[in-house]
Amino acid sequence: SLEREFRYAPERVSLAREGDFTVVRLRDGLPEFRAGRPDLPWAQERVELPDGQRATRVEVIAIETAPLAEGVRLPSAIRTQPGLGPIERTRLETLRAVVPLLSELGIDARWEITGGDSAYYATARTLQAALEGVERVLSEEGLARWADMNRLNGKKLDLDADLTFVHDSQPASLVSARTAGRWVWRCHFDCSTAQASTWSFFRQFADQYDAAVFALPGFEGRLGIPMYVIPPSIDPLSERNRDLPAREVTEILAGLGIARDKPLLVQIGPLARAHDPLGVVNAYRLVEKHHDVRLVLVGTADGEPERLELLSQLREVAHDDPDVVVLELPAEAHRQINALQRAATIVLQKSVSAGFDLGPAEAMWKGKPVVGGYAGGLAQQIIPNVNGYTVHSVEGAAFRIRHLLNNPELIPRMGAAGREHVRRSFLITRELLDDLALAVHLPR
Repeated sequence: SLEREFRYAPERVSLAREGDFTVVRLRDGLPEFRAGRPDLPWAQERVELPDGQRATRVEVIAIETAPLAEGVRLPSAIRTQPGLGPIERTRLETLRAVVPLLSELGIDARWEITGGDSAYYATARTLQAALEGVERVLSEEGLARWADMNRLNGKKLDLDADLTFVHDSQPASLVSARTAGRWVWRCHFDCSTAQASTWSFFRQFADQYDAAVFALPGFEGRLGIPMYVIPPSIDPLSERNRDLPAREVTEILAGLGIARDKPLLVQIGPLARAHDPLGVVNAYRLVEKHHDVRLVLVGTADGEPERLELLSQLREVAHDDPDVVVLELPAEAHRQINALQRAATIVLQKSVSAGFDLGPAEAMWKGKPVVGGYAGGLAQQIIPNVNGYTVHSVEGAAFRIRHLLNNPELIPRMGAAGREHVRRSFLITRELLDDLALAVHLPR
């Protein structure tokens, strides 16, 4: 299979299918070519220009060197709903979008859900935390129960496939039930600082896979199998990222009680210290001395005591300052989150400890500059001075916000650059190509 992405000058051209080939025509506006979409020319097609026009630049972006065999089946096993965090929810949404795309390519693809009792879920959450480096105590009985439950899952699920992806830690021991095909463990969190004893236990399952895939270099633990890096992605057509009419955005914000009479600084993410919402409040206080702005903090406390305490502190701040709005929204409030990102003047993501949170990519897709921290995948998404800024302190965040407000022409320019960056690097079509390339090149 061959994929090509073309750019032509002059830029006011479009691609149109005619019969068995693609014709390039002039049009108003800028062309937007998306990987894996039918508006791209494919192998055995020809590209023709209108009379009087010539291509001055053609660039091949990606080439798949070998086709997949017919009848390839690619199931994905993912952890179930209880206890899902934002990264896992994004993964679930991505699978829902990717599976139909694979089916359109002639690949028999599906995804399966693991299940268990309350003890199973409790152990799985504790195991995940320990693999992320949090001090947790895991009992031998609980771990045995977790493995037994996944063994039962393995008997119930249809895992007979050429290639099976298993996501994160909860279903990881399913690999013990493998009968054929190649198996890949997809790890979407940072396990480089996992507790030694927990990693030693978990590795007995991880090493049974044919390969492991991590979201970032440095997120991996020590394994005896090939390891790859495939960053996560967003679905541009999902409820969270689809285009919203301006009137709908206004109606949603009115329903949330947010006025749009001044610039909006918006941070969306878990109300946890790792995302430093109090630091965002302090940065806002520095900015408001010079600019009349409103701060909107959106997230959920998930019922955790530490987060509930933080939420209480933030609500006290909002009670004393009418220009600070704290909204507790569930992660499934996709339409509201979409509208908030679109209404934002500047999106903030001041995380000091994070995995590969795709909040910045979502905001950039909506044409917003992002001022964020440097942890996890933020540095991969935010290109300083191009689509936003990475900062290391409250003062640094305030300085960058003020710089954008003092130079408003930078806001749409950085927003456009951010959208292009996401189009190239963080859409599901790119991740789909990476997965297919992995399927082609994995040792058999």
